[in-house]
Amino acid sequence: MAGHSKWSKVKRFKGALDAKRGKVFSRFSKEIMVAARMGGGDLTLNPRLRTAVLAARAQNMPHDTIDRAIKKGTGEIAGGIVEELMYEGYGPGGVAIIVEAATDNKNRTAADIRSIFAKNQGNLAACGAVSYLFRRKGQIAVEMAGVEEDRVMEVALDAGAEDLVTEDDLYVVTTPHDHLYQVGEAMKNAGIHLESQKLTFVPNTMVAIVNQELASQVLRLCEALEDNDDVQSVHSNFDISDELLASLSS
Repeated sequence: MAGHSKWSKVKRFKGALDAKRGKVFSRFSKEIMVAARMGGGDLTLNPRLRTAVLAARAQNMPHDTIDRAIKKGTGEIAGGIVEELMYEGYGPGGVAIIVEAATDNKNRTAADIRSIFAKNQGNLAACGAVSYLFRRKGQIAVEMAGVEEDRVMEVALDAGAEDLVTEDDLYVVTTPHDHLYQVGEAMKNAGIHLESQKLTFVPNTMVAIVNQELASQVLRLCEALEDNDDVQSVHSNFDISDELLASLSS
């Protein structure tokens, strides 16, 4: 679809920072805690929690760790309250950036995010400064191997999805933000394995980055944000060609 964010593709191309096991588990724990706090600890009644738990299990997160995160979220066991926060800012070249975080210390996280922007030729902006440039959408990724595109599209569209595009070895299904879980459930019930299922921000327009140094600065900023312990996801509207990306990676 027009405006599809390239950051997830860039991370796969360069090697995702959150491939570190500890980072993965920390992010899943926070997502599980937030989901349980907002919708309760029953997986059958809380689709966001069910999605988070299934994703955690797919990464071999220990059952005890998952169970503890759920109980912290519902308040059954003591633990700091984890809150969801969103930060907006600009990076080099005027690219718009949205940062989603989950933290038990808002002051610490705000200071850290501001510092990361400042140290990487960017600046943190006020709430609403860039979010109007994006749309909140659901996004589901399905591995191409073993399933036909027509089958994925038929099930997804019948369940309320908006679009399907191919990206490398994946089918990427886009849904309205409030249809993500129902589309995901319909696809799983149809026997389609989901590689990932998440809410995301899709940019309305893209900012083309053609200068190598500028591209390197943009990627360094996004990577530095991703590497922060409180950051759950980073979204941006930059567009870097595969050729330029390949030259940077080499």
